[in-house]
Amino acid sequence: MVCSWLSYVDRQILAVLSPTILAETGMSTEEYTEIVRAFSIAYMLSNFLWGSALDYVGLRVGMLVAVSLWTFASASHALLGGFVGFAVARALLGLGEGATFPGGFRASLDSLPADKQARGLALSYSGGSLGAIVTPLIVVPIALAYGWRSAFLFTGALGMGWLALWWSTARPPYLHPPARKPARVVLPNFFERRLWALVCAYAVCAFALGPILYLAPLYLSRAMNASQAVLGEVLWIPPLGWEVGYFFWGWAADRFGAGKRPLPLYSLLTVLSLPLAAVTFTDSVTLVMLLFFWAMFVAAGFIVVSLRSGASMYPPGQSSMVAGIAAGSWSALVALILPELGDWFDQHLYTQTFVTVSLMPVAGTFAWWLLTRGREMAYYQGEAL
Repeated sequence: MVCSWLSYVDRQILAVLSPTILAETGMSTEEYTEIVRAFSIAYMLSNFLWGSALDYVGLRVGMLVAVSLWTFASASHALLGGFVGFAVARALLGLGEGATFPGGFRASLDSLPADKQARGLALSYSGGSLGAIVTPLIVVPIALAYGWRSAFLFTGALGMGWLALWWSTARPPYLHPPARKPARVVLPNFFERRLWALVCAYAVCAFALGPILYLAPLYLSRAMNASQAVLGEVLWIPPLGWEVGYFFWGWAADRFGAGKRPLPLYSLLTVLSLPLAAVTFTDSVTLVMLLFFWAMFVAAGFIVVSLRSGASMYPPGQSSMVAGIAAGSWSALVALILPELGDWFDQHLYTQTFVTVSLMPVAGTFAWWLLTRGREMAYYQGEAL
């Protein structure tokens, strides 16, 4: 949980401070979203790679390497001042952060009984939403007092602290060697229906997290004239919905057997995702924050339910790979679509942006249903699905 918290502090700091950084460096919104794309592409690839690598080498060594890499990348932002430098630094950050959620998912499945694993997943993943909540509360005051570069040095120090904590605790009796270690590194098979069902349920349905995390500060700044100081006061609200959503939907997934019967929860979540389309129909910052809060609450449900049901179709020893497929595909979709949404933002097409994002779960759930129709989503029995 602390690791996922750190990962979102490191990735969200650029978004939270984007109005100030873009104003000082002269970069456009499109360039900013291209920088985010560099992170997303690297994050996508590294999720697939770390997902398989952590199953093979184990969490202790793998996470030490990953967090060391991304801590260096995060701190290096303090030395940058242009598009190319930021793009390279964000790519390195993405290469390291790809281990975050495969590691957290592996830990939750290996350490808990089946009827508590979704709640364990919620706990380990909740650090990400908690990081998104506290990042504006922490880094905006630092940036206002000492400059935005000092905020990146602060995140580097946090990474060093986590490495020391992990080194001292990631060993027996707290962390045991995996009970089911693959005989070789197993990579995702992109010709399987189960993989694409997971991609649709996770990446497409939970896509809203990306635009809200990366574009909400710019929407509030440009369309609603909110200052950087005001952003620091309100940007914690949407990720709070994400945080609450993890625990609520984790309970619901365990309670209603999401591993075997996910369709009712997917259908409910799809309907609940539609109110995001109404963002531009209000001039109230408070109401906009509540709509963002709700959208992230729903997206957390898609994450929990899709991972719980997706893991049921793979062997237990490949749980990190399942999480890598999910997070990597989400990042790929963000890399593909977010720059286009950034271009829409530059043209002030805000309504089109949020209506499109609100309809993504409709497409994702329908595609998941087509891929799994006629198949019982049973727990893995050794057959290829």
